[in-house]
Amino acid sequence: MLVGVLALQGDFREHLFALAECGVAAIAVKNLDEINAIDALILPGGESTTIAKLARTFGLFDRISARIHDGLPTYGSCAGMILLADRIEGAMEGQESFGGIDMTVRRNAFGRQVDSFESDLSMVGITAPPVRAIFIRAPWVDSLGAGVEVLASVEIDGQLHPVAVRQGNLLATSFHPEITGDNRVHRYFIESVCKAVVA
Repeated sequence: MLVGVLALQGDFREHLFALAECGVAAIAVKNLDEINAIDALILPGGESTTIAKLARTFGLFDRISARIHDGLPTYGSCAGMILLADRIEGAMEGQESFGGIDMTVRRNAFGRQVDSFESDLSMVGITAPPVRAIFIRAPWVDSLGAGVEVLASVEIDGQLHPVAVRQGNLLATSFHPEITGDNRVHRYFIESVCKAVVA
């Protein structure tokens, strides 16, 4: 299996390093040939509007979206979660997403860069200890369809907000496991999400 990490903007190098530590063959994806060659895709953290605009500029947007909707196993972290959402609350004018997960996400839901924080999360599909989650200008899920499974949530002012979700072969987290050195979310993507599709 060959996993691609979209490498137009954002922290794609950290995802490539995490995949290497998991013993998975991975490439940085920047062109149509690479998009067509991969068996799974990771959409990294970064700036969701910039990633979408660059994908559109370089003629990649429609092919990425088509492959996702055709069943390509895909994981998005932070900005990647926004890019996998069918609906975006607080979107910039003209902002696009690849879509795929029946959810509405709220951009910068936790606040600005200075409001970044860390939290220990229990996540469905990942055994103890808790996942150390880093939130940086992160989204959360405002609403989701019946086919979307909530894997982890954060409580803010007495209200639970989903921050990790799965719909079939699509996985999204609003936090950044790629920068913690804990590769269990990547292993979950490879061993549970991707292999379920292959099976």
